[in-house]
Amino acid sequence: MGKQLPAKDGIELSIIVPLFNEADNVEQLYRELADVAGRLGRRHEMLFVDDGSTDQTVERLRRVAAGNPQVRIIRFRRNFGQTAAISAGIDYSRGELLCLLDGDLQNDPADIPRLLDKLAEGYDVVSGWRRQRRDPLLTRRLPSAIANRLISWIGGVRLHDYGCTLKVYRREMLSDVRLYGEMHRFIPIYATWYGGRITEIEVNHRPRRGGRSKYGLARTVKVVLDLMVVAFLSYYSRKPIYVFGGFGLLMFLVAFLFGCYGIYLKFFAVPPLMLNRTPIPAIVMGATVVGFLAIFLGLLAEMNTRIYYESQRKVTYSVKEVIGGESGIAGSSSEFKL
Repeated sequence: MGKQLPAKDGIELSIIVPLFNEADNVEQLYRELADVAGRLGRRHEMLFVDDGSTDQTVERLRRVAAGNPQVRIIRFRRNFGQTAAISAGIDYSRGELLCLLDGDLQNDPADIPRLLDKLAEGYDVVSGWRRQRRDPLLTRRLPSAIANRLISWIGGVRLHDYGCTLKVYRREMLSDVRLYGEMHRFIPIYATWYGGRITEIEVNHRPRRGGRSKYGLARTVKVVLDLMVVAFLSYYSRKPIYVFGGFGLLMFLVAFLFGCYGIYLKFFAVPPLMLNRTPIPAIVMGATVVGFLAIFLGLLAEMNTRIYYESQRKVTYSVKEVIGGESGIAGSSSEFKL
C-alpha cells in the first residue's frame, strides 16, 4: 500500500467498504452501518471506496450520506479490483482499529460489535467465519472450501474462511503490508509474520438481495496463483537461494542419475545400447544447463535481497517492546515490507 496515514483526530474505528456496482444495496448498507456505528460509543469514520462503478452507486451513497462528516467516499478513475480498493481504504483511514466488510449486504454490520469485543481480548486480527454461507454450492462454496484448506496448509494460519471480507485489525498489523492481485485475503498470514495473534468467530452471512456477484471460478485460479507468491515470500523471501539453488541441485542430481544410467547401458548392458538412439544425452545436457541457470538466478536473487535490505536499512526481525534501559538500535523495527 502507499503512504500510511497514522491514526489521528482521536478516531478509534475506521469502517472500510469496497464497492463496485452496488447501487441496489448501498443505501440499505449505509443505514445499517450508521446505526451500528452510532451504538458503538466510539469515535469512528466510514470510508466507501468506489472501484470504478458504472451504475448509480456513488450518486445514491452521496445522497443518503449527505451532511454526515463521518463519511468519506473515495472514487477510483476505473475498476482496479477489490484488493486495490481495500488498499486505498486502509491508506486513507485514520482509525486505530480497522474494520473491513463487503458492500453487497451479505456481511452483516450487526456482527461488528462482536468482532471488536473479541479483538479486545488481546487479538490483533479477528476474522469472520461464514459457517452458514448463503451462496451456490458448486460455483462458490466448494471452490472456497478447497482454497481455504490450501491457504491454511501453505500459509500456516488455520482459518476456516479466508474469503470472508468481514474482519477487524489493529492498524499496526497493516502498516507495512503491500497488497497486489487478490492478496487482501492473505492479510492474516502477513499479520502472523509480525507476531500478530489471529482468531476467528462465526458471523451471519445473508443471501444477496440485489446486484450481481463479482466472484467466479476464474477468481479462484487467481487466488491460487497469488498463494504461490505468498508461499515464496513466507519461506524464501530472505533466502531465495534456498529455492532456486535447491531446484538447481535437483537438476544436477537428475543429470547425474541419467548419466549413470547411460553409462550402464553403454558398457554393461547386454547387448550394449547406442546412446545416440535414446533421449538420455539430451536429458543429461538439459538438466545440467537448467541446474546452472537455477543456481545463477538464485545468486542474482540473493544479491537483490541484500541490496533491498541494506539500501533501505531494513532489519530482518520485528521487536514488540524493549523493557528497561535504553534501546541500543535506532531506526525502523519493522521486519520487511511487501
